[in-house]
Amino acid sequence: MNPLATQLNERLEAAAPEVLAMLSGLGRRLYFPKGILSQSAEAKQKGHRFNATIGIATEAGQAMHLASIQKHLEGVAPDDAYPYAPAPGRPGLRERWREKLLEENPSLRDASFGLPIVTSALTHGLALVGDLFVDPDDRILVPDKLWGNYRLTYEVRLGAKIATFPFYAGGGFATDAFAEALAREADGREKLIVLLNFPNNPTGYMPTEAEGQAIAEALVAQAGRGTRIVAVTDDAYFGLFYHLGGESMTESLFGRLTNRHPNLLAVKLDGATKELFVWGLRCGFLTFGPGRADTADEVTAVLDAKTRGAIRGGISNSPQLSQTLVEKALSSSSIAEERKQKCELLRARATKVHEVANAPRFRESWEVYPFNSGYFMCLAVKGVDAEKLRVHLLDAHGAGLISTSPTDLRVAFSCLELEEIEPLFEIIHQGIQELRED
Repeated sequence: MNPLATQLNERLEAAAPEVLAMLSGLGRRLYFPKGILSQSAEAKQKGHRFNATIGIATEAGQAMHLASIQKHLEGVAPDDAYPYAPAPGRPGLRERWREKLLEENPSLRDASFGLPIVTSALTHGLALVGDLFVDPDDRILVPDKLWGNYRLTYEVRLGAKIATFPFYAGGGFATDAFAEALAREADGREKLIVLLNFPNNPTGYMPTEAEGQAIAEALVAQAGRGTRIVAVTDDAYFGLFYHLGGESMTESLFGRLTNRHPNLLAVKLDGATKELFVWGLRCGFLTFGPGRADTADEVTAVLDAKTRGAIRGGISNSPQLSQTLVEKALSSSSIAEERKQKCELLRARATKVHEVANAPRFRESWEVYPFNSGYFMCLAVKGVDAEKLRVHLLDAHGAGLISTSPTDLRVAFSCLELEEIEPLFEIIHQGIQELRED
């Protein structure tokens, strides 16, 4: 093992041996090299006469660039677009995102947690979690309504095993089923990864305050029984809360889990991708919330270094231009109002979908899973196979939807205009009747 990795592991063992035990084999081996990048950073600070270190070209004191590209970047300086960004992200952007987390999650204001690390959006963040914590045959607990890419990320790439539990109980999240599955999957294992995605894809559900508290308490209780838990919150759709059918949580579970128990490490994945409506910029964040508040600074420093090593060895860094644009947006005085306007537009669509999909005339064709947030909602179709229905709707009616199981059909109301909603559900209903007749 590289001496730098050994030093990081020794620091982690002294500060939080439980977290060291959570690391995968790769996680233990990871470190950030003292090579070109660290030498270039020193030169940037001290090389006031000459700096011949980093592998970019300069001209007239700034990054060399082509006019045919720069003309499209009005208001962005060349040095904020073309050079490599630091592996963990632009320092200013990391600080702005931390400020955002504190503003939107009051439960974090007295907590000790790390500075967000920039990722190439959420999928990259999930992969980094895998690098640090997931070994072959490790168990990952998720609800049975899940984003299919989790299987590709953890089962196919890393050889781990996903275990599921029923997402719904009655009109809400199945907190009892979660607690039972947590105890079952922890039995005989020293470590368990728990991955919770709220607002959920594909269901569009955000837990209530009571449900969120029950989830947090179940995790803390299991940690108290000796299981080392890496609790990952996939908060990709954070902030898009519509409170359909009752009030939901408006905070991430991350704040309820940070500094709660030494055996519980909280990891928050979020990003500008959906929250700022910049999907193609691929700008996300990974934040660590250790269980011990007194050693949190040391633990997050070590995990930061290991994550930087994983980024350096994988993609090197996330795009500078994307980070610059997001940082500028977060510093804008109008961004809060702009985000509110877009959220209200999505809320109007979600409200219309809630009204139409639950209309009595459609009860013979489907049941509506509870939803209250995000981009999506799901139907449990009756009497037909969801995949056959999806294909039929596409071929016969030109309507594109996603089948997520033999019974479930996902509707992305985020990309439907208000006037398109009722006609779409009429077509789904018609398609079900047509398949039944066949």
